[in-house]
Amino acid sequence: MQKLIAELRRLYLSNDRRYDDASLERHLRGEHTMRVDLADGDGLARALVIEFRRLPDDGHWAQLCETANALQTELGLPAPAVSVSGGDSYGLWLSLETPVPVARLRQLKALLHKAYFALQEIDLDNTAVELPPCLHQASGLWAAFINPGMGASFADDLGLDMPPPVGAQTSFLEGLRGITEKELAHALEVLGNRFGTDAETPQTFAPAPASASAGLLLKDATIEDIVRHLHERNIEPTFRFLK
Repeated sequence: MQKLIAELRRLYLSNDRRYDDASLERHLRGEHTMRVDLADGDGLARALVIEFRRLPDDGHWAQLCETANALQTELGLPAPAVSVSGGDSYGLWLSLETPVPVARLRQLKALLHKAYFALQEIDLDNTAVELPPCLHQASGLWAAFINPGMGASFADDLGLDMPPPVGAQTSFLEGLRGITEKELAHALEVLGNRFGTDAETPQTFAPAPASASAGLLLKDATIEDIVRHLHERNIEPTFRFLK
């Protein structure tokens, strides 16, 4: 559990001690569920979460796929983490190498929204999140970080029936890194140039093609791809068959 907490702090919470390890451990074990404010008292944050709420015909998953791939192939950002909420949404988790003003992350989220997931309703000001893995109190399902290639299998129930293995959750996070200041500036510049001064009429961009080397396989992963990826991380997969 301590390794998982260390990874969550490395990527999303940094040295923020408003949430001590004991409270975080109870949260991760499902003993209670708390909302974690990603912004500190100085208006700085090291993480941005984008929620993709359920849409007809699994449109929320398609939008997440397009956004996740575009972050890497079009904007040059590192791969984000992918989560299910235990409720009604997927999540993309972007980590920052160093804290930045919340206003800057709000700007990034607004531009990404216009470019890639305009059908989603978003709250630009909310920085309080339920940090996976945790128990979603209303549904009784577990929020968790997931292998991106398996996301479509959660389209009906966006959560896990059982607590996710701590080792697997840690493994999903270990290979991720934060966005550098230079990378963030570049992404904002690219998006800003595309929109110009007309913020009311976003352009439409073609989905970035997924490839086996992109680092984040999403819509087209096969069972063999998924098993191979998990074995590379020393994770033995189990599968639930539904009739």
